[in-house]
Amino acid sequence: MAQRVEIALEAAVARAEFGAAPPLLSAAVRHALFSGGARVRPQLALAIAGACGDDQPALADAAAAAIEMLHCASLAHDDLPCFDNAATRRGRPSVHALYGAPLAVLAGDALIVMAFEVLGRAGAAAPARLPPLLATVARGVGMPSGIVAGQAWESEPVAPVEAYHSAKTGALFVAATMSGAIAAGADPAPWRRLGEKLGSAYQVADDLADAVLTEADLGKPAGQDAALGRPSVVTELGLQGAYQRLKSLVGEAVDSIPACDGAQVLRDLVQLQATRLAPKSLTRSAA
Repeated sequence: MAQRVEIALEAAVARAEFGAAPPLLSAAVRHALFSGGARVRPQLALAIAGACGDDQPALADAAAAAIEMLHCASLAHDDLPCFDNAATRRGRPSVHALYGAPLAVLAGDALIVMAFEVLGRAGAAAPARLPPLLATVARGVGMPSGIVAGQAWESEPVAPVEAYHSAKTGALFVAATMSGAIAAGADPAPWRRLGEKLGSAYQVADDLADAVLTEADLGKPAGQDAALGRPSVVTELGLQGAYQRLKSLVGEAVDSIPACDGAQVLRDLVQLQATRLAPKSLTRSAA
């Protein structure tokens, strides 16, 4: 699955670069997209497409690539001086730190447009699936409850924790699970809960990591939630309470996987990803 994701992403960028693309913009896009991410969301989309038959693999590849492009676009924008002002991401300079804020904005914008172009091109092979696929992915990134809305909650005087986390992290996980099913011609509704639970788990893990790890551990600035006054599960529940909440969410995610031929593969994937979520210091403490 990881190889499928990388091939689809490289093909999309190569198509966008064909001709006379501005070299610095191309470099900024590649830096944003190929900076060592775990590719959890696109692999999840492909795993679910596989569990549902994967009868249109090119469409599933496009859905996975689009989800990752949108995720990386959000990171490029999230790191900007007007938001987190983060100089590092994944242990490397953030896009704006390396190329400047204007190119970071444009690289994020380019990735958003490329994501929907990729979906549109692949959808020609299964035109009946394209409208719900486009709508599902768009809901994961836009208003009222996609990742754009999640970012916007940070500009509000008060941000409800559940709504903020659901939009900032959960929405794109829901888009990943449901788009994987749609790409394979299956009903996406049974897969929503898995996306919701995984999104919540990743946000709790992110809150925990921000609270207890260092910038060297994270590969990005630490202590941002406290410094910027953001809603955090750690603030609400404390470290051990948040850790127990994470374990509960992972269990609920595993239990939510619908009966299908690939159910065990999906359970194994969720459990594998769960092992890397919680900071090891908390895992040892709980043990």
